[in-house]
Amino acid sequence: MSDSTDPKAAMIAAALMHVPFDGWSEASFRAAAHDAGLSLPEARALFARGAVDLALAFHAQGDAAMVARLAETDLGALRYSDRVAFAIRTRLELVEHDKEAVRRGVTLFALPIHAADGAKALWQTADAIWTALGDTSDDLNWYTKRATLSGVYSATVLYWLGDQSMDHSASWAFLERRIDDVMQIERAKKAVRESKILGPLMAGPEWLAAKIKAPGAAPADLPGRWRR
Repeated sequence: MSDSTDPKAAMIAAALMHVPFDGWSEASFRAAAHDAGLSLPEARALFARGAVDLALAFHAQGDAAMVARLAETDLGALRYSDRVAFAIRTRLELVEHDKEAVRRGVTLFALPIHAADGAKALWQTADAIWTALGDTSDDLNWYTKRATLSGVYSATVLYWLGDQSMDHSASWAFLERRIDDVMQIERAKKAVRESKILGPLMAGPEWLAAKIKAPGAAPADLPGRWRR
């Protein structure tokens, strides 16, 4: 996943040799800078907060690799839930050999001082998956899809980190169960909407939800907006 001509990628690759022993720490950051042939000022120009930003760059690199893999994979024959499962599995398989770095990252972002960074990184992974799978929602669903997937992904990561089964088969079974749980909720919501008794009660909340727009989604009544 690294590119030796890219100093950021070189720093990440170098760090992965030290993080399993020293975590995403100042010691790992300094050692990575040395191994990548960068001075500390040069390294800090790339990663202003040091190891924290380096850990975030490692996470973003994994997201980018996943998106690239999904772009070259034909998922047309899969159900949508299976596409989501495939995306999450792909994301984890791409960092399988750096599992300890992922574990150390989870530990780092569990600290209160870095919790916001960890939540943002998790959300960005969920957003990358939905975007790669062609999600076109622009209302409340945009948020609920990413929030739900963040929960599924984070739970799967924690299970995967402790999984000792052959080829992580237990993790993929766990993932399937989590996605099935989500699909059961969606089926229940659909049943409520289609119910002659409960359906009308949802009209108000659904009208309100439709008014919530995803980031970048322009209101339909703006001048120049095409109306169907």
